[in-house]
Amino acid sequence: MTFVQLIDCKTSRFDEVNRLMDTWVERTKGKRTATHSLIGKDRSDSSHIIEIVEFPSYEEAMRNSNLPETDEVFREMVALCEEMPTFTDLDVVRDEQLYAANAGRLFEAIATKGELPPLNDLIAENYHDHDPANDQDNIGLDAIRREMGMWRGAFDFTFTLEDQIAQGDRVCTRWTWNGTHKGDFLGIPSTGRTVSMTGTTIFRCREDGKIVEGWWQYDRLGLMAQLGVLDQLEI
Repeated sequence: MTFVQLIDCKTSRFDEVNRLMDTWVERTKGKRTATHSLIGKDRSDSSHIIEIVEFPSYEEAMRNSNLPETDEVFREMVALCEEMPTFTDLDVVRDEQLYAANAGRLFEAIATKGELPPLNDLIAENYHDHDPANDQDNIGLDAIRREMGMWRGAFDFTFTLEDQIAQGDRVCTRWTWNGTHKGDFLGIPSTGRTVSMTGTTIFRCREDGKIVEGWWQYDRLGLMAQLGVLDQLEI
């Protein structure tokens, strides 16, 4: 679970504190586990400074805190403050930016060349997939991996993400899919045709960012027409 630490301090020597943060980044290069940080200054009290530091997890934050370089910088920071800084430790329980990023990573992973990645860092074990083209929903990570394997075996393809909107625990992505038909697809032997379709997917994410449910809508009829299936029906 993503972890955030708030460092609250009072100082009239902000420029020196700011430079010290640059020093910390330089000293911990290659060791630092923080993924993002920012510093805010209180509009009503310019001596009131809050630094927000994000980590992949609490454990990674503790690894960072135990670095000797972090301890050195903290002691220097205390010397620049008018009182002892305070720390607030937060487990992130909602992060719409993370959800959108993971949805984008999943589309990229599905289309990756070579062996399909495990996806267990993106999809929950109890994932529930809704696809109106399937007689039954796919439930579980293994089931959706098999579904993806079917598509990957039939086409070489890429996704282009056209729009993405995150709200609450949902991420809606409008995409364009382009592929080359290379293998059997629902009984249709390889045609070698270049095909494309558009679609929209809504993913629901849990607190740690993993995707737990998905709803797909896409132009499957248009795809079948491009593969020549509708021409055969007319005959």
